[in-house]
Amino acid sequence: MAGCILSLLVTIFMVRYLLKHFKPQFVLFAGGLILLFAAIIFSKFGLIDGALKLLPNKVASTGFELFDPFKCITAIMSSRVAGLGLIIMAAAGYARYMSLIGASARMADYLSKPLSRLNSPYLVLALSYFVGQFMNVFIPSASGLAMLLLVTMYPVLVRLGISPLSAAALIATSGCLDLGPASGNANLAAKYAGLDTMSYFISYQIPVSLLVAPTIAILHFFVQRHYDKVDGDSAWVTTDGIETKELDFKGAPGFYAILPVIPLVLLFIFSRYVFSGIKLDVPTAMFMSFMIALVCECLRHPPKEVFHKAMEFFDAMGKQFARVVTLIVAGEIFAQGLMATGTIQYLIEATKGLGLTGIAVMVVLTIFITITAIVMGSGNAPFFAFSPLVPDFAREFGVSSLLLILPMQFATSLGRTISPITSVIIAVSGGVGISPFAIVKRTMIPMVGALIVTMIASAIFC
Repeated sequence: MAGCILSLLVTIFMVRYLLKHFKPQFVLFAGGLILLFAAIIFSKFGLIDGALKLLPNKVASTGFELFDPFKCITAIMSSRVAGLGLIIMAAAGYARYMSLIGASARMADYLSKPLSRLNSPYLVLALSYFVGQFMNVFIPSASGLAMLLLVTMYPVLVRLGISPLSAAALIATSGCLDLGPASGNANLAAKYAGLDTMSYFISYQIPVSLLVAPTIAILHFFVQRHYDKVDGDSAWVTTDGIETKELDFKGAPGFYAILPVIPLVLLFIFSRYVFSGIKLDVPTAMFMSFMIALVCECLRHPPKEVFHKAMEFFDAMGKQFARVVTLIVAGEIFAQGLMATGTIQYLIEATKGLGLTGIAVMVVLTIFITITAIVMGSGNAPFFAFSPLVPDFAREFGVSSLLLILPMQFATSLGRTISPITSVIIAVSGGVGISPFAIVKRTMIPMVGALIVTMIASAIFC
């Protein structure tokens, strides 16, 4: 009980500092280390049930308990960088290179052109969501995708008679499902579900999203049309935002539009779904695709210039290590602290005492992490902090980890999209010169509807 009380106090202070925009890595590291050292003290006074466990499974102690919390960082860091971290870094590097050579702009241009031929404004608005969500599979950054859509889709929607506010709300939600092998959250979810990334994506993410995505599109159709009528002329009022420039293709030929899709095609073909004898992992597919892109560039530009520009691939990998991989490690340190103090076991026993079913536990965890994502304005921080706890909950309640982890993963990105302090909302707000609060007012109903359908679909497919 003492460990649970301390964990609650530490969590409250962590949320306080996160809301003050402290770097989440250091907040999570600090919270985790405080709990790990507290667990050592509590164990000396018999305040923890069972043996003290500071380190992950199969990691040997240093022989001195006060050094073990730091050994915990080393063990988790070495494990994550070589596995999940490499996946995330390679995907980010490739996405950055696609943007640099104009391939992402080409893909966005080709996908958005057919929409301009339709004359039903709100039908185009609903269909635009599908285009944006499809692009999100290849452009995993919600903010990056939104800025790309501001120069491709936004002008089309406004010219058709959609208000800037409705168009902004649609674009802000374009990456709200966090799908595909390029997503860091999806890769982490697959790990805790005990699946490879492509199996998680094809067998579970896609079936659930086939119910959730139409829900979002339909709700956008009715919600934005309703608010445009209610708000009237005010929905068309914008201030001077960031100038939305024309798409910069960087001289890329039309066929470059297929380059962002190549990794997903390779991962699908060389998997158990097509050629089961050959299996590619995500980093390998990204490096192969990177080489193909380099060859294409070398045919158009001097090799020295191409290789100089290609260093952006590795620079992006480094940035992703600093921003995302360290956040994953920090989240796991915090989770290890919660387990070491006995907090997780206490919560499991308390929840079991309520007689909740596995589905009820899924609903509780999903709502909890949604609220956390809204408050923090981040999908990564809460998911990286709490996803390591899923296997323990699943084991204790006799359900699959998948039933808990998939709706939690979707919930973090859905919750993030109705937070006025999250980066994608702020980016879109600045891009069109509209208040972030006005945007989240219009994203809230589609995202809440999506959350409800996510939980129902997860219960069906997981």
